[in-house]
Amino acid sequence: MQQIDPTIFKAYDIRGTYPDQFNEEVAYRIARAFAQKLKPRLTVVGRDMRTSGPKILEAVVCGLTDQGSDVIDIGMTSTPMYYYAVNALNADAGMMITASHNPEEYNGFKLTGPQAIPSIAFVSNSELYELANSARFEKPESKGHSRGTYDPLDGYVSAVLKASGVTDFGDLKIVIDAGNGMNGIILPKLFEGKNCTVYPLYWEPDGTFPNHEANPLKEETLKDLKQKVLEVGADLGVAYDGDGDRVGFVDEKAQTVPGDMITALIAREVLKEKPGATIIYDLRSSWAVKEEIEKAGGKPYMYRVGHGLIKAKMREIGAYFAGELSSHYYFSNFYTTDNGDLAMLKIIQVLVEEKKPLSELVKPIMRYYHSPEINSEVKDVAAKLAELKERYKDGRIIELDGLTVEYDDWWFNVRPSQTEPLLRLNVEAKSKELMEEKVEELLQLIRS
Repeated sequence: MQQIDPTIFKAYDIRGTYPDQFNEEVAYRIARAFAQKLKPRLTVVGRDMRTSGPKILEAVVCGLTDQGSDVIDIGMTSTPMYYYAVNALNADAGMMITASHNPEEYNGFKLTGPQAIPSIAFVSNSELYELANSARFEKPESKGHSRGTYDPLDGYVSAVLKASGVTDFGDLKIVIDAGNGMNGIILPKLFEGKNCTVYPLYWEPDGTFPNHEANPLKEETLKDLKQKVLEVGADLGVAYDGDGDRVGFVDEKAQTVPGDMITALIAREVLKEKPGATIIYDLRSSWAVKEEIEKAGGKPYMYRVGHGLIKAKMREIGAYFAGELSSHYYFSNFYTTDNGDLAMLKIIQVLVEEKKPLSELVKPIMRYYHSPEINSEVKDVAAKLAELKERYKDGRIIELDGLTVEYDDWWFNVRPSQTEPLLRLNVEAKSKELMEEKVEELLQLIRS
């Protein structure tokens, strides 16, 4: 029996290279462990376009039914559409086979309980690992059955358009790069009969990613999108990741708009429909996000990084919307899940209502100077964090996720990776010179 590599069990999801780390046997055992822990009556299963997907799906269905759960197969799907299906079918659990934005050799799972709540609310990934690795499965009272297939596309598109509140698409020109990911099956339906011009890039789902990696956070993956935006004189460029829960934006000048600036724009828009609402932003976001939420009459709430944590906190405090620097945007009026389609529709709504180019809308919000996230390998993460806390003890210290220290004219956050001996650094300052100086200073300390 294969020993399962524990490193594929990440903080919230499961992800590894196929077929060495993650294969049919591993998938079967994880599915059985999942069904034993959650005891679902009905589980929804879906997959993205990766070439290993069909075989993994087969193994998952076997694992779930062998452990007593009935299964509905929704076929090839985006992650947001899968979240919708778990809710629409009133399922007790869901297993989405995807490696999100990772390269083609990866595959894995995004697991949910009822209402598409992340599975870590019910069972930790370490517990799943222990049970799947030992393969000590209980015998169920009876085997589960396949309840056939279900196509959620039409229902999903109607639901997402309704949740967005967008009725006028203006005469916008929009270039959308699906990166050969799953949104290629959704976008034609989403824009059917709409009064705007859409220029498609790489809408054919293809798990070999023949054009570029489906990861909008990597600047090099936006090259074709930016070129097309300038070529056709588009108002907006949009780039999806492989499973469609993350979306990046470029303005009409083909400049990348950072994720926290999009959080601020969507927050202002949703506060018109829900005045005074609580909006969560992750602790790597610009000071400007908090300021814009307050200016629009909302209640800003800074929180930790990661979809499993943010969704739980949204439910706990009744937050209406949340945004992460990593281009995940979460909507409480869509099952408290992250949804790239809804984020895109809200940005279209902003452009139509404001009647200004995106670059003009973003310019006043980009009033501070933010570093990219910089990773450093560190032998002893805890010791390094303690050293930094001592060195910057004269600042305002926040230990929400790693170490955040704020001063009047700059701040930094250093947080450990969940899976590697890395520290991730973000710095923001009121001047470019100060930001660059502090990045250099902190990197010297971190890497010494």
